[in-house]
Amino acid sequence: MNMTLRAFLAAARAALAAPPAERTLPLTFVVGNESADLDSLCSAVVYAYLRTNGKQQSLHIPLSNLPRADLALRTEMTAVLKDADLTPSDLLTLSELPDLKPEDTRWLLIDHNSLTGPLRKFESQVIGCIDHHVDEGTIPRDRSPRIIEPCGSCMSLVIEESKKLWEAVAAGSHHSEVEKLARLALAPVLIDTINLTAKDKTKPKDRSAAEFLQGKMRDEKFHPDAYYKAIEAVKEDISELSFRDIFRKDYKEWTEGGLRLGISCAVQNFDYLLHKTKGYTDEFFDKLGDWAKERELDIISVMTTSHPGGEFQRHLLVWARGDEAIAAVQKFVKISGALELQPYEDGKHDKAGQRLAWRQKNLAASRKQVSPLLREAMKCRT
Repeated sequence: MNMTLRAFLAAARAALAAPPAERTLPLTFVVGNESADLDSLCSAVVYAYLRTNGKQQSLHIPLSNLPRADLALRTEMTAVLKDADLTPSDLLTLSELPDLKPEDTRWLLIDHNSLTGPLRKFESQVIGCIDHHVDEGTIPRDRSPRIIEPCGSCMSLVIEESKKLWEAVAAGSHHSEVEKLARLALAPVLIDTINLTAKDKTKPKDRSAAEFLQGKMRDEKFHPDAYYKAIEAVKEDISELSFRDIFRKDYKEWTEGGLRLGISCAVQNFDYLLHKTKGYTDEFFDKLGDWAKERELDIISVMTTSHPGGEFQRHLLVWARGDEAIAAVQKFVKISGALELQPYEDGKHDKAGQRLAWRQKNLAASRKQVSPLLREAMKCRT
């Protein structure tokens, strides 16, 4: 019989905790991107489990690309883990990663195709990726898997690539364990496609993945619509979070053209954020400025998704901090036509070309599309 999910994660933890002389090298990691959203976290666990058990290969260690302290902010992940009879303490984070030599490791990237942040030192050891972002061109064409294509959820690409592994796992596992794995995999597919209703995001592979995973369910009480609504309700409740926690909950960072960019994604719109402090709207900007200083950013951006009255909306804010950054933001405005930006509240919260807020009418453009435009503007500011 295959290991249960919990036993597998315990084995991964033991492999990391082993004394250096007792480690079986190289260690193979499966890691999501640094925003560590539901898609990245679940995809890393599911793919590592399938690669370990489906092929009877060496242990693949799923690594959550964030510090242990930040995992508590992913309340939707806690809810999904509970449904799979797991807890956040079962996951491995950057806090548990020992000091390893790059040559003693191998890395499979999920939900990104270029290592950033503290893991960048391992970029020469990347052996493959599965991703739905823009191709950064850093992974050689001969790597396998090397799957980079648009899709609502990266998990959908993981499912498509590993269906044979699923069958091998199912043949050697109790059906209850297969169902737990399927729930873990289905959650990001439903969340990232708004329950398969987002026309601009949902691709055929998302629908195929959802159908495949639902076919693994034997629990007659399981209903995907109710599952989606329960997770979404937890995800959208940020009422108890401080502004700093909201900004770091789903955050990514880049350096381009000598400038540093950070983009935070929030699940409530500017109307909510600006009035979170009962009318003192400047507190939002004060706290955002503090976050930019903490991260030493030249440009800070906030992107939001929300559903007021059942209508899906996106808002976007870009704030330049310094003359070179202002030039980059001005360039971004010139090249951002595809985003269909309209001034938020008639520019009421803008600040002399330095800080700009918009309602984004192109609803298909998420951070995957906005960040390359900002980085292009940072690289070519004239």
